[in-house]
Amino acid sequence: MDTWEDDTADQRTCLICGDRATGLHYGIISCEGCKGFFKRSICNKRVYRCSRDKNCEMSRKQRNRCQYCRLLKCLQMGMNRKAIREDGMPGGRNKSIGPVQITEEEIERIMSGQEFKEEAPDHTWGNNGDSDHSSPSNGVLEGNQPSPASTLSSNRSVEMNGYTAALRDQYINTSMSTHYQLLPHLFSYATQSSLLAPQPRGLYPQSHPLVMQLVAAEDLAPLATPMLIEDDYKVTQVELFALLCRLADELLFRQISWIKKLPFFCELSIEDYTCLLSSTWQELILLSCLTIYSAQVFGDLADITAKYTPSDDELHGFSEDGMDVMERLIYLFRKFHQLKISNEEYACMKAINFLNQDIRGSNSTQLEQLNKRYWYVCQDYTEYKYPHQPKRFPEIMMCLPEIRCIAGKLVNIPLEQLPLLFKAVLHSCKSSLTSYRTGPLPCVAASTGN
Repeated sequence: MDTWEDDTADQRTCLICGDRATGLHYGIISCEGCKGFFKRSICNKRVYRCSRDKNCEMSRKQRNRCQYCRLLKCLQMGMNRKAIREDGMPGGRNKSIGPVQITEEEIERIMSGQEFKEEAPDHTWGNNGDSDHSSPSNGVLEGNQPSPASTLSSNRSVEMNGYTAALRDQYINTSMSTHYQLLPHLFSYATQSSLLAPQPRGLYPQSHPLVMQLVAAEDLAPLATPMLIEDDYKVTQVELFALLCRLADELLFRQISWIKKLPFFCELSIEDYTCLLSSTWQELILLSCLTIYSAQVFGDLADITAKYTPSDDELHGFSEDGMDVMERLIYLFRKFHQLKISNEEYACMKAINFLNQDIRGSNSTQLEQLNKRYWYVCQDYTEYKYPHQPKRFPEIMMCLPEIRCIAGKLVNIPLEQLPLLFKAVLHSCKSSLTSYRTGPLPCVAASTGN
């Protein structure tokens, strides 16, 4: 009897990361974390990239560091993707389905995304369904958009290589009325050295004043919300939630003030601005926290969240949606830290994201013209400032759909889970920052107040 119990205990260890297993999931013994990760990866058709040698350590503490190797091990250990329900709802298709053995070629097709392309050849770059703010022209399908584990600096062969020369010609000749719809063309355009050679050139005369006007509209002063507490003070969930609310209030107030200073303020109606702000305020706040206020958010606020200890009930009640948002936020933080977005680029990104011509009730024609104006201004400035980084502009623009996706998912996170979510994200980001710090936080070098 004792031997049987010992064998059972061994079998209750997750075959992916070694954490405590909770049962048979998609054919193999695994934990809830790896089960949810595998399901999200397959359902959302995610394409990951390993920045090392595709042989990263998989353990409970290391499993979130490389999503590529985690998914690879899931497949190698026999997790059955066909056991996942097509609608993504809980419960497998067939409880009797066991582990599967697939060839290295099949694994490579899944890891590269080739299989996803063949399963859904008619995918269009439309609404991803993650956010009420997404729309047919400005949204990006979950399966094609950047994800918390994909690295945009890599060659996105899954989406890009399938585009023909005719489509590239169409991109070059188009007026680009729907920019997010053309992101794959843009990225393909950037990877063609014959189309986009890194040649130093001058900045177009009209670009500089437009960029400077956007920067002048920003409030670069440090956030005024107090974020200093005694070293031995223990922060409660209620206190941390109240602080997050105060920060959100201040950040929202700054967005309202920003609108009144925009150089194109007189070109749109108050109704348009009200509609745009109500639809994008979460995205604007998230973008600002990742850039101009990053020093305080990932410094002072992270120190406060470190003094908050969640209860067992809070830990066990943390949802899969919360895990998904956490992974995406950590990915986005690392991406922004890698790019080191300047204040000028941030100001352009913010204007482009705000001027969403697909929001219902807005003046789509006027918004389209303004959006196009700052899209080209940002491209011109980036190519002028960073002539030896031809992929920089598309990488920056590809962050916007991810920000929109995260903002859409955040509204589905229960309020009582937000303190734990922020603690987990800020702790992970700050830890990774100290471990591979190579320079200042994004925007910090260019900002005087941070």
